[in-house]
Order: sequence, then structure tokens, then C-alpha cells
Amino acid sequence: MVFGHRDKGHDGAPATAYMIHQQMFSIGDDFWIENGAGQHVFKVDGKALRVRKTLVIESADGHELYRIQAKLMTIRDTMEIEGPSGRVATVKKKLISPFRERYTVDFDHGGEWTVQGNIVDHEYKMETGTGRIAEVGKKWFRVRDTYGVQVSADQDDALVLAVAIVIDQMAHPAR
Repeated sequence: MVFGHRDKGHDGAPATAYMIHQQMFSIGDDFWIENGAGQHVFKVDGKALRVRKTLVIESADGHELYRIQAKLMTIRDTMEIEGPSGRVATVKKKLISPFRERYTVDFDHGGEWTVQGNIVDHEYKMETGTGRIAEVGKKWFRVRDTYGVQVSADQDDALVLAVAIVIDQMAHPAR
């Protein structure tokens, strides 16, 4: 059951859904990401007093999974996602995007995700050339400033959520 709807990922397996309260994305604040059952699954720790924006995604038991940091001195918006053994991915906003906002997620081990849709309103998809990685949307919620991330099966849920948080940070830099 995905936020009251039965859904499947691109390979037919059940997708996993998470709920994010976007107003909580301020540096220095901590917040929880909940699953479709309302359980706290991941904690996001906003590291205060840093030179650059830093958010840490932790498992429910406090283990650091990913660290998100803004890249300093870049021509276009760029943020990096680091895992325990170093940088995993770089997220960049496309310079020219005539109809929809677009971002790319370039992985250090090779491969790329495309993120496109109505980013500001949290209605977008993450995809590769072989299918959908995740769908982000407010359509599942009536609560203001809350959106869901539906992750396709066989994905690293924490990494997908890290990308969604990076996109939100880049689309709403004033937070």
C-alpha cells in the first residue's frame, strides 16, 4: 500500500513510499522521513555552523548513510552526495531547459539519472535509460508542505531520498 494507493515499480514489484515535510529543510534543523505507515525510517541531520550547506541522512538507529554538501564556486547549481567511502554522485541543474526543469545525477561509478518535471511544485520523476527510479509528488497528500517519494523496487531508498532532498535544496535555495 503506497499512501493509500496500491502501486508497483517499473519492474512490477511493489514500490516503497516515503513522506517528507518540506518546510523542515533548513540547515541546523533535524527531521524524520516517514514510510507509508508513518514510521520514522530515516533521520536528516542539518549540520549547523558549517561553511557550506551540509545535511546528513542517517538510518533510524543513527548510522550515517549519506552526506549532502553544496559545492562551492561552481557556475551552475551543483551539490554532491557522499557515502561512507567518498563521493557517490554529483547533482547538477541543467542550464537550458525550455519547458521543464531538469537535473542530472552523475554517479562516480558510472551511470546517470535524469530528473525532470515540475520541480518547484514537487511533481517530477527520476529516471534512467532503462526505467523509472522514483516519482515525487504532492498528489498523495492534503497536508500543506508535504510530499511523497515513491521509490521503485531494487533501488537504494536512502540514496533516492538524498537526491530528492538535493533537488529540493537546489530548487528552494532560500531555505
